[in-house]
Amino acid sequence: MPVSHGVKHKTRYKLRKKVRERGISPVTRAVQEFKPGERVHIKIDPSVHRGMPNPKFHGKTAKVVNMRGRAFGLEVRDGNKLKTIFVRPEHLLLQK
Repeated sequence: MPVSHGVKHKTRYKLRKKVRERGISPVTRAVQEFKPGERVHIKIDPSVHRGMPNPKFHGKTAKVVNMRGRAFGLEVRDGNKLKTIFVRPEHLLLQK
């Protein structure tokens, strides 16, 4: 069997902040609220490890379905499948 290299395998540049964005993210990102049916962009914040989605969803747009604890349930398309993932608000941006 092939060896698993973990969830963050091959994400050296994807999970890295720009020089001027480094450090802790603002609190306003953590307290964002989204309503079911809204569309959001998944932009992983590497300084927050909790509630981080799989890096293959970075840059995708998803629809908010529900809320579970502090995380939001998102419907995102992965190939031809529609998957539900749970992501905390630090990793989400509202689509304009």
